[in-house]
Parts: sequence; structure tokens; C-alpha cells
Amino acid sequence: MATTNQLLDDATVIERVFDHIDHETTDLGETTWREPVENYRSEARFATERDAVLRRLPIGFCPSAVLREAGSYVARTAAGTPIVAIRGSDGKVRAFRNACRHRGAELAAGTGCAKAFVCRYHGWTYGTDGRLRHVPHEHGFPGIDKASRGLVPLETVEVGGVVFVMQGAPGRDAWLKDLPELIPSRYRLVGGSDLDVPANWKIAVESFLEGYHIRTTHAQTFYPVQFDNLNVIETFGPSNRVTFPYRAIHKLRALPREERSVDGKLTYVYHLFPNVMVATFPGRIIMVVLEPLTIGLTRFVTYSLSDREARDVEAQSALKRGTDLVDRGGAEDRELICGIQRSLDSGANEFFEFGLFEGAIGHFHRVLQAAIDDRS
Repeated sequence: MATTNQLLDDATVIERVFDHIDHETTDLGETTWREPVENYRSEARFATERDAVLRRLPIGFCPSAVLREAGSYVARTAAGTPIVAIRGSDGKVRAFRNACRHRGAELAAGTGCAKAFVCRYHGWTYGTDGRLRHVPHEHGFPGIDKASRGLVPLETVEVGGVVFVMQGAPGRDAWLKDLPELIPSRYRLVGGSDLDVPANWKIAVESFLEGYHIRTTHAQTFYPVQFDNLNVIETFGPSNRVTFPYRAIHKLRALPREERSVDGKLTYVYHLFPNVMVATFPGRIIMVVLEPLTIGLTRFVTYSLSDREARDVEAQSALKRGTDLVDRGGAEDRELICGIQRSLDSGANEFFEFGLFEGAIGHFHRVLQAAIDDRS
């Protein structure tokens, strides 16, 4: 298990996978981790995670591809705060608290494209730059300073094909400068969904970060095409990248190193701390925001992107087969995490035991605890 700010190149990852296959090994964490079950049950702990982490650090909000055109926007709630992100006419993405400066009504919902935001309560109008442009019957607000009554901005960074938004004080996004290209610009949005899952958000995060469960959980889905308990695990800054190789990777052995491609031979799962996953599949990339709604309810906000030509019937057929497989595997994971959630109050466990095969999960919990401890 590597800790670095620079992720391995594809060819080196492939060589690491071959070494693990040949020696029947996998990447191991340096230590195990025990996470108290009470940390999944405590309302006070949940509030601290929301306020000290999710409302303080840069959070992946949406793929850049969702905001491809000027005026395109995404509005959703993040850590309990209504937020809207929009691409301005200057090409820059900005995010604001999604609340009218008159009476606090939300200005936008879902996704769309707009030249301005008009509050449907009283018609106050804001430009895509957040400035207050128009107040109906303005004489009824003597002395109003429109220049100071624009939408409340949030620090916004667009990097690697992902839009990051931070509700806290600026200056905590240094790790983003080393972020690789997660979603190349050729990928376009082809689908999306919101699904509320009755489980704590950390249980959901954990389900993405190890391959120790592939054989038992995904016996008829992922296991026939992947390996059980064989991963390359890298940490970069507060985040992780977990490599899930496919059995088809054997086809690369006969090729020179410089001709080897990971396309169709493995899945990268990027865990963007604390609650965002970006996963690569043949012809498809998905970004999943695991948005905590309550201590026991998480919204899976999923964006699906593809670089396959829509008119290519063969490519679309293959894409559908792969998508169906991933969807079935995801349903299996969700069934397991809901069961874990139900067991929290059983008294069976004082803590959860994460072993050396689950090093990325240990890294997640160590960084989370450090962020909570460092609230200055």
C-alpha cells in the first residue's frame, strides 16, 4: 500500500497487479484499525462530522461535464446546506448558497440551464455571477444596496473534471493541485440518479474501498470477471485510489510495457475524501456523492458519463451490458450495508475490525479523525 502525492502510472499499476497474481498476494496496510460502533450511532458524532469535515473541507460537488455550457447549473443540498453551482458566461464555475437574499427562498432545483435566477417568491433576480440584478418595486426597499445583496458565494475549485465546493474558510484545498484527470473532457453526461439508502454514510464509503468481499458478496456479478482480494491501494493526500483488476488483464502479458492499456482491464476507484467516489469502467465513468442526510440515511447522488459514440450500436450494447453488471453489483453492496446499519443497535460489536486487506478504510478513518481533532 503506497502513500504518496503522485499516483502510479498505468503501466506500473499493471506490473503490480501481475506481481500480486503471480505470488497470490495483495497490497497490505501498515496497521489494522478498530472503529468504535458508537461512532456510527452517535448523533453528536454525526453533527461533528458534518460541521468539522463536510462543511469545512473541499467536497466534490458534481462533474464538470454537468456544467458544460454557460448558464448550466446543479442545485442540491450538501451537508444540510442548499447549494447551487453554475457556469458563468466567462466559463468559470461559481457556487453559492441557494437562498434568496430577500426571504431565503431556494432559487434553483435539480439541474438546468438559465441566464439568471429569478426567485419564484417575489421575483428578486440574480445573474449567473451571483449579483443581485433586479428587485421588483424597488422603491419599497429604501436604501437597499444591491451591490452587497448578491448571492452568498462559496469557494469553488474545478480540477480533474470535478467541481469542488467548500463551505468553510479558504486555504484547505492544497491537496487538489496534485489531483489527476479523473473525468476527461471527452466524457459527456449520459445519466444520473438520486437514491436514499438507510445506512450511515461511512458504512457506504467503506463498501467501495476493498476487494476482500468480491468472492462472497459478488459471486455471480463481479467475481467471474475480477479477482478476489487482489488490489493495488494508493493514498494521495487525504484520499485513496483502489485498483480492481479484471481477469482479462492477463491479455496484456504478451505486450511490451509501453503498449499496455488499462482500458477494459481494470477499474480505478478514486475516493475523494471524505464522501465522493469516482470509478472507471470500460466506456463509462461514474461519480457517486454519498451525501449524509441523517445519521442513518445516505443519499447516493450518481452521475454517469461516457465517451462512447451514441450512434455506435455495438458500443452502446457493450456499454449497456457493463452498466447492468455494475448496477447489479451495486445493489448487492447496498443490501449488505443496510444489513450492517440494522446491526448497529444489536450490541454484537463494540467496534468494527478493519484488517490489513482494508488499508484504504483505515486511512479514511485516520484522516477523518484527524480532521475532527484539528478544528482550529
